[in-house]
Amino acid sequence: MSQFLQPTILLLREGTDTSQGRAQIVSNINAVQAVADVVKSTLGPRGMDKMIQTGPKVTISNDGATILNLLEVVHPAARVLVDIAKSQDDEVGDGTTSTTLLAAELLKEAKPFIEEGIHPQIVIQGYRKALELALEKLEGFSINISRDSPQEKRDTLLKCAQTALNSKLLANTKQFFSELVVSAVEKLDPNILDRDLIGIKNVTGGSVNDSFLVDGVAFKKTFSYAGFEQQPKRFENPKICLLNLELELKSEKENAEIRIEKPEEYQQIVDAEWALIYEKLDIIVKAGAQIVLSKLPIGDLATQYFADRNIFCAGRVPQEDLLRVQKATGGQVQTTVNGLNPETFGTCGLFEEVQVGAERYNLFKNCPQSRTATIVLRGGAEQFIQEAERSLNDAIMIVRRCFKANKIVAGGGAIELELSRYLRHYARSVTGKTQYIVNSFAKALEVIPRTIAENAGLNSIEIMNKLRQRHAQGGEEGRWYGVDINGASGVCDTHSSFVWEPSLVKRNALCSATEAACAILSIDETVKNPKSDQDTKMKPRGQPGRPPMGMRR
Repeated sequence: MSQFLQPTILLLREGTDTSQGRAQIVSNINAVQAVADVVKSTLGPRGMDKMIQTGPKVTISNDGATILNLLEVVHPAARVLVDIAKSQDDEVGDGTTSTTLLAAELLKEAKPFIEEGIHPQIVIQGYRKALELALEKLEGFSINISRDSPQEKRDTLLKCAQTALNSKLLANTKQFFSELVVSAVEKLDPNILDRDLIGIKNVTGGSVNDSFLVDGVAFKKTFSYAGFEQQPKRFENPKICLLNLELELKSEKENAEIRIEKPEEYQQIVDAEWALIYEKLDIIVKAGAQIVLSKLPIGDLATQYFADRNIFCAGRVPQEDLLRVQKATGGQVQTTVNGLNPETFGTCGLFEEVQVGAERYNLFKNCPQSRTATIVLRGGAEQFIQEAERSLNDAIMIVRRCFKANKIVAGGGAIELELSRYLRHYARSVTGKTQYIVNSFAKALEVIPRTIAENAGLNSIEIMNKLRQRHAQGGEEGRWYGVDINGASGVCDTHSSFVWEPSLVKRNALCSATEAACAILSIDETVKNPKSDQDTKMKPRGQPGRPPMGMRR
């Protein structure tokens, strides 16, 4: 009978692990659920923080993108959640945890369909139809603020910044920091709103309320030599020279051999080196520079030389700070002093060096060429300042998006519940499997208000029943009802309570979460190749012109 047996055909290397079929899709969904459970408790104003230790470094954060990135997830399907959280953080700056939870909940709702034998593509088609309807309705629910007066628009931006900071470490001081964030964004060019022109500098010590905003560029005093203290520390309307050039005597990078016959020849070499450095310094002084900044070191000779001529200098300026000074002052970074002229210099209204805590900072204020700002952040522990910086970054991104989009919606889970109500109503008008899938999409949207209530210690079942009742009434009154973590009833009109978010955040979260869920549902097989064997390693080669050992004739 052996002649009737089918021969085994091996397409993959021996030891390759393959998983396919319905069980593989369910396994991927379970992996995604495990990742979402890690960040679930961080959502909302009362969300908890996570402490993650990576070697000697300890990070305390409740930012979804930061936590997922530090977890170093290795499961290929679960990595999709990490990618969409990073995409949401880069694109909008906030809503990373919401996006992750929504994607996981969509997969959780799809799991029973997969287990009952419904083809994944039918589920994907239903989810995309529900997404299309949700985005269309979201656009209709959005409130346009472009026609508001400047003061009204500023108040709206403050409320959006406070909503972004509600769930962060700075929630108790959200009024103070929302003012800093909005003021910083207002100083940017409204047509560009370049995020790179807002710097955040951390200074350990003091209280968070000691933080302040600099109308311009600020960076920490760089390493300097003794002559630095003799230099002036304040200028009005100075000429600023930006260099990517070393101004110091140093040994050659390459080994060189110079043969001389007389001691006078060695002295000539030394004199030539001094003549070169003095020539560079003379050109800078004659060009009229009052402040000299360089990305590369400025030595003790140049420091004393500039101090004698009442010129301020700083070497080893970080690349990002030098670029911000370049954009703000209108100067041009020079790689040589040849052809140096006042046209390449930048300027600012006021330059001064001030003491901030235990550090000294160089401040460039009232820069005319480009509008920029720097937030100097104070605080106690280093972990606290780092998390505060991440919180401010999210708030800055939200205010920028609100500036550009000019459309807001109410937060606190209100818009998710309203979209859920609309999709449930639509599901009654269709037949077949699509009805169940759209209804599951609507149910998945409720994960946001339910999780906010759970993390606040409220009875989520009671809260959800109250919210469904309010939204079922319809109209403007019930549309904006969301979770109230402070009131006794647990629900409130979040629009009237000034819990506002840019509609772009919700739009991007819905799109990213749905696309991630559809991508994972479309994977029915995973192939994991084994590690390279020894035969793939590079074989030792013989000496040039000779065959390898064992091959000689």
